[in-house]
Amino acid sequence: MPSEAACLRPAEPPRRGRERALSLDDRGRAPRRPGDGPPGDAGPSRSSPRPAPAGDPGRTAGEAGEAGEADAPRPGPSGLLRAHSSLGAGRPRSPLAGDDRAPHAARSCASLLAPIRAQDLRSRSYLEGSLLASGALLGADELARYFPDRNMALFVATWNMQGQKELPVSLDELLLPCEADYTQDLYVIGVQEGCSDRREWETRLQETLGPRYVLLSSAAHGVLYMALFIRRDLMWFCSEVESSTVTTRIVSQIKTKGALGISFTFFGTSFLFITSHFTSGDGKVAERLMDYAKTIQTLALPRTVPDTNPYRSSAADVTTRFDEVFWFGDFNFCLSGGRGAVEAVLKQDLEVGVPALLQRDQLTQEMKKGSIFQGFQEPDIHFLPSYKFDIGKDTYDSTSKQRTPSYTDRVLYRSRHKGDICPLKYSSCPGVKTSDHRPVYALFRVRVRPGRDNIPLAAGKFDRELYLMGIKRRISKEMQKQQALKNQSSSTICTVS
Repeated sequence: MPSEAACLRPAEPPRRGRERALSLDDRGRAPRRPGDGPPGDAGPSRSSPRPAPAGDPGRTAGEAGEAGEADAPRPGPSGLLRAHSSLGAGRPRSPLAGDDRAPHAARSCASLLAPIRAQDLRSRSYLEGSLLASGALLGADELARYFPDRNMALFVATWNMQGQKELPVSLDELLLPCEADYTQDLYVIGVQEGCSDRREWETRLQETLGPRYVLLSSAAHGVLYMALFIRRDLMWFCSEVESSTVTTRIVSQIKTKGALGISFTFFGTSFLFITSHFTSGDGKVAERLMDYAKTIQTLALPRTVPDTNPYRSSAADVTTRFDEVFWFGDFNFCLSGGRGAVEAVLKQDLEVGVPALLQRDQLTQEMKKGSIFQGFQEPDIHFLPSYKFDIGKDTYDSTSKQRTPSYTDRVLYRSRHKGDICPLKYSSCPGVKTSDHRPVYALFRVRVRPGRDNIPLAAGKFDRELYLMGIKRRISKEMQKQQALKNQSSSTICTVS
């Protein structure tokens, strides 16, 4: 597995002929040039065939929060960073910009929109299915504009919500961890035993991520939920999104155990995301192995989106049919040895205790045997067991059952190409205490390859209703905040008087 230091080293500069990265001032914003419009950007347009990157589109991990000076990222060498996009001031100047001699000159100043030559459209050189075709939507040129180093930023999270109706007051700790200076390009959130109001959960996700992100797709299987949010300027490069489900607990009326998979192709790289809830019980390792086997054999993906490399695929294992696979969920593998032995280890220093706990971890032992998750890897664990907590507290199960603390919630990954996936951060959210599980998340850098335009495209499809609801929530809360500050200010004035 690549080291974190190797993943965080500065990317090599783009090859000659690519556009230079947009320079930033000391507040992390693109320097404004004379004639530039106001900061910020508009929402996704239903009429525009492909929106250009907004703001500073090359900041890989996206912009933190809304446009404007108040939300400009803080400077600092630390954090999870990556190379900027080649979209910027170095692109060719429009021949119509600032030409006083042209009677119909358009004096638009240094737009971030890449210029399109009329000759390119007249030549009609585009060839469907060609990697080298000029102007191909999913081709190498377009990929280089958005990802000069061909690496995208990915966030994956899993959380067993225990069916609680009450959601956390804030989801910032989960979706916007302090370790990352910038947000990610794609957010994938899977939950088990989800809350009763799935739509409210998705609205809260949209509200937290803000208008720069759209819900590309979401699916559910009983109380298993998964949602994919992508930066809105990247949704044009996605294929149609497909989903499939597997039930492993057929005796239950409510589907609480099973798997939910969502897949799509981004440029020329195919992705599969699976969230699962395996059989519970300290001694039911064999049942969990059966849950895994049934999932890889039964999950029916892909359907209409073509396999990017069918020669390396197997009909018996869905995880072999995609370039990049992320499998996350409540796998219910426990720590062996009993509650007393585990608690004794938990009293040790974290750096010493965690490796000792993992020696007792059932999943780690089964993966070493090769009986489950063949070909998968897991980022290094440096956090405490995510289960089982007393709700609202930092103490492990104090009920009469005295369940053993365990690493039940995990994020694993697999790639067809060695080195394509680089894990940067793997942690839990100790501040989210509305369930007996702590959410677990991972940050990755994933290599993306150019693709062919002969696949079924999503063509900018997203959940517009949810997008507007998220904006409405943000505006409403900001107005309430301002009113509260106004009332506080009035109260202070009265007291001084």
